[in-house]
Amino acid sequence: MQVTETLSEGLRRAYDVVIPASDLASKLDSELNDLKTKVRLNGFRPGKAPLSHLRRVYGRSIMADLVQKQIDAANKEIIAGHNLRLAMQPRIELSKEQTEIEAALEAKGDLAFKIELEVLPQFELGSFEDIALERPVADVTDEEVERFVQRVADNRRTFNDRPEGEAAETGDRLTVDFVGKIDGVEFDGGKAEAIDVILGSKNFIPGFEEALVGAKAGEQRVVEARFPDNYANSALAGKTGVFDTKVNKVAKAEALAIDDEFAKSLGYESLEAMHKAIRDRLEGDYARVSREKVKRRLLDELAKRYSFELPRGLVDQEFGQIWAQVEREQKAQARTFADENTTEEAARAEYLAIAERRVRLGLVLAEVGRSANVQITDEEMSRALIERARAFPGQEKEVWDYYRNNQNALAELRAPIYEEKAVDHILGIAKIEDKKIDPEALLTLEEDEAPKLAVAAEPALAAAPVESAEPAEAAPAASEG
Repeated sequence: MQVTETLSEGLRRAYDVVIPASDLASKLDSELNDLKTKVRLNGFRPGKAPLSHLRRVYGRSIMADLVQKQIDAANKEIIAGHNLRLAMQPRIELSKEQTEIEAALEAKGDLAFKIELEVLPQFELGSFEDIALERPVADVTDEEVERFVQRVADNRRTFNDRPEGEAAETGDRLTVDFVGKIDGVEFDGGKAEAIDVILGSKNFIPGFEEALVGAKAGEQRVVEARFPDNYANSALAGKTGVFDTKVNKVAKAEALAIDDEFAKSLGYESLEAMHKAIRDRLEGDYARVSREKVKRRLLDELAKRYSFELPRGLVDQEFGQIWAQVEREQKAQARTFADENTTEEAARAEYLAIAERRVRLGLVLAEVGRSANVQITDEEMSRALIERARAFPGQEKEVWDYYRNNQNALAELRAPIYEEKAVDHILGIAKIEDKKIDPEALLTLEEDEAPKLAVAAEPALAAAPVESAEPAEAAPAASEG
């Protein structure tokens, strides 16, 4: 096998490979001699069929397999011989001349092909001891626990219609129809019928429930309410909606004693046990949000620290996934770039920058994990697989089998676990100072945390280093959630 390097530019490498016809013929004869003792052909005694006949019958299929084996062997030899760490699977380009391919498959001509690949960038991680971050934390207050209990109770209350003409009060349940508009135009998701609204529950955007206090059954009201700046649908965030609302029913909540019997009806031993369970749940929620915030700040710090050439294949792959999501969201919301006060060109540039950031961070975390010898246990993978299967009720077995039989799918489950362990490693070295804030502030997205579109918060699973010519099983990610 003759290997000639034809390109070594940045992270790109290219090689011309030639396997002489004599080598192909020798390997073909060896395969045929082995096959000769195993097959039975009409008209020939076992093991006596001539090679020329076997070549005519099996030569083509054997050569097709041999060609693939030679390509794989060339891949491995180049990777091992040059001590390369691949960013993605190599790209193989065979000759465009069909006659050359046919000759190689007949072992009468050389097998010539090109291998193009990208390697991972080399960079120094340095020390993380000088990283200093604030971690926002919040205590769960008794008032918050009580509010949660009250919300649970509200969902268990029975309601009776108020007498005709009686006005709605805070705590009442209204059944309404509404059509929402912004600047006089109906928006997607802004229309509903027979929706229950409990006044004071704060389940709707600020101002909506408040504007319905005092309403009566059969009344029509025009309600103005402003969507929060961090609203999940960025197309509505910060805008004021005008809702043509019809109140169909007004019902008053019946008294409900919140006591041990109430707690037992929900499966708790006592009201005290219910309070403790709710407090534990809220503390867990606060801890998760706190970690996500300090993780985001860590990723921002890492993004500032590292600047190195990126494998364009990884960036293109990541950008492709992001852009496909952008297009899906636009189609679902019937919106254009003009509606976002931008252009397609500007949006592409913005999302390309997001893709580059996520790939860079993915590579940094991959190197952190490699240097820290991060390992993922079978137990951790099993837990992740169980959680994924639970997300598809009734299809648990199919989901389980799919992941168990698909290494690439398993890599998607492994990626976030690997990432979290790499992040934990850095946080264990960095200087982290807890800063107490109130729960509302903790649960509110900061301006730089709010993604322009939901896609910006998804993990960058593309940033997966390939250590050999085989598919990589561990794919570190750079989550931006």
